[in-house]
Amino acid sequence: MNPHLVELRELKVAFDGVPVLHGIDLTVGHGEALGLVGESGCGKSVTWLAALGLLPGKASVSGSVRIEGRELCGGPRQILEGVRGGRIAMIFQDPSSSLNPVLRIGRQITEALALHRGLHGQAAKAEALRLMDMVGIPDARRRFDLYSHEFSGGQCQRLMIAMALAGEPDLLIADEPTTALDATIQAQILDLLIQLRAETDMATVFISHDLGAVSQVCERVCVMYAGRIVEQGSIGQLFAEPRHPYTRGLFDAIPRIDGPRNRLIPIPGTVPNPKKLPSGCAFSPRCAHAEDACSWQRPELETLEDGRRLACFSPVAIARAAAVRQKILEDV
Repeated sequence: MNPHLVELRELKVAFDGVPVLHGIDLTVGHGEALGLVGESGCGKSVTWLAALGLLPGKASVSGSVRIEGRELCGGPRQILEGVRGGRIAMIFQDPSSSLNPVLRIGRQITEALALHRGLHGQAAKAEALRLMDMVGIPDARRRFDLYSHEFSGGQCQRLMIAMALAGEPDLLIADEPTTALDATIQAQILDLLIQLRAETDMATVFISHDLGAVSQVCERVCVMYAGRIVEQGSIGQLFAEPRHPYTRGLFDAIPRIDGPRNRLIPIPGTVPNPKKLPSGCAFSPRCAHAEDACSWQRPELETLEDGRRLACFSPVAIARAAAVRQKILEDV
């Protein structure tokens, strides 16, 4: 068996000639839960839309996308159509924009079952009801013939998950699936994703800007900034000692409800325009630890002694700064 379910190598995307992804390298293992975090516009969603061939015609995509060693990027459309839904499924943050408002929910799920598993009639209906029960839709049999507007936002997201599961995918990409939901429903959806992964051994990519949610669902995390991965490691590594200044900035901006009430530390500056990226490290204009080389040379993503990957010229300074900050917080 191939050690990786999905491999992205040097994946690049440009819109109307403007690069927005600059060579993404990442892997997803069989049954693994991978988190992809970063500010809005950093390229998280574009990465997987490009991998599945779902970007508009003005997008230019290059690089390699492989599922168990089989190349998808640049291949025949029939190959991608066989992968979407059947091998890799994707759910989005706003289910109301994905569900068809003029078709009954039962029909939408059974259409997915017919397409990916060849089920029709009573067999398809029975399986659709089973999926609705699995994702926690109460009284599924009665609600099978309702429309999407007759369900709450959280239930619509559960229905989207049911439709994604209809093809029995090896990988589920959850693109900020809890953003539009209140805190209680968010927790329920996260618990559902964890439960489904445990029951089906399905790999998961969880795209989010919510580090707390990522810590609950994922085992490994990739941090993205301006179309590049800047840090990658296990949940334990990144949450115990984030090494990249951007990763540290994301953690500093999280409000705390336990312990002393400290002022939040925002990341200074703004995300750069893709048309006017700095010649060196894209984060250097906002970085308190920037060195001379950062302004003209871009750091490569390198593997450190602890196994994590980091694209930064001053990881030692960052680690020291983190240790000093932790001591200050402990002394407060």
